Amino acid sequence: MGNSEATLRVDNVTKRFGDFTAVEGLSFDVRAGRVFGFLGPNGAGKTTTIRMIVGITAPDEGKIELFGERMSPKMQDRIGYLPEERGLYKKMKIVDQLRYFAALKDVPQSVADKRIDKWLERMNLAEWKNKKTTDLSKGMQQKIQFISTVLHDPDLLILDEPFSGLDPVNVEFMIDVMSEFKSQDKTIIFSTHLMETAERLCNDILLINKSKKVISGSLREVKASYGKNLIALRAVGGEAMLGDRSLVAKATEHSDEIEIELAENADPQALLKKLIESGANISKFEKVEPSLNDIFIDQIGGVK
Repeated sequence: MGNSEATLRVDNVTKRFGDFTAVEGLSFDVRAGRVFGFLGPNGAGKTTTIRMIVGITAPDEGKIELFGERMSPKMQDRIGYLPEERGLYKKMKIVDQLRYFAALKDVPQSVADKRIDKWLERMNLAEWKNKKTTDLSKGMQQKIQFISTVLHDPDLLILDEPFSGLDPVNVEFMIDVMSEFKSQDKTIIFSTHLMETAERLCNDILLINKSKKVISGSLREVKASYGKNLIALRAVGGEAMLGDRSLVAKATEHSDEIEIELAENADPQALLKKLIESGANISKFEKVEPSLNDIFIDQIGGVK
């Protein structure tokens, strides 16, 4: 990720609260047209970093730039932020809330009303336009909060656990919406603890723990550099070969197959040959890459 390509740049940022360091020396770039996964366990420093990006708080050290400019109130208007802790007004009508949020970003009411109708229709919420927040389900409220985040057509979209409260059908719908923003060359930061969803959506990832960067890069680069040589095996017989420590470092049984971690410098073809020679009936022998969840657990120690 070259600096010339970055639309958001976080450069050696540190944030302290008294004696506690929430974020330490953190640097990363985010490019347009890609989904950037900001990952880590609770308390790692994700929310503090996001709050610095959107200008809620300022870093003690380092700098943050959006489109080559230091963060400012003007630049904040180019950001759409969906926080994990939602903030709708319970007794206010949905349309009035959305108009209010649009006005905060200097969107004229005539423009806002057209966008509100468009998004409510798209979210299948048009009939709820004049209802109050308390009349809506948690999933509906989540979709209204998302609409409020994108009404001003932001250049940088930051989504913190955006699928919370949504059923599987609406999760798929929101994934489609995110894909559209990506195709428009928007800059998207997606923060979640759901590794399977992150693996599906993200082009680039940053994993932080205890205020510091642990891993960063494109998802493909991270997986390629992880260093584990894994084989998915489905076979009848050949169990003795799995105890050969010159070839197999670890064998983990799953419901219908075995995941084999090869020994260092072991040749998968040598293992396949020995399995065949042992008389094993093999229906699957496939080299697989570690999942993002595997990498997360290995790096963080299973703490979520």
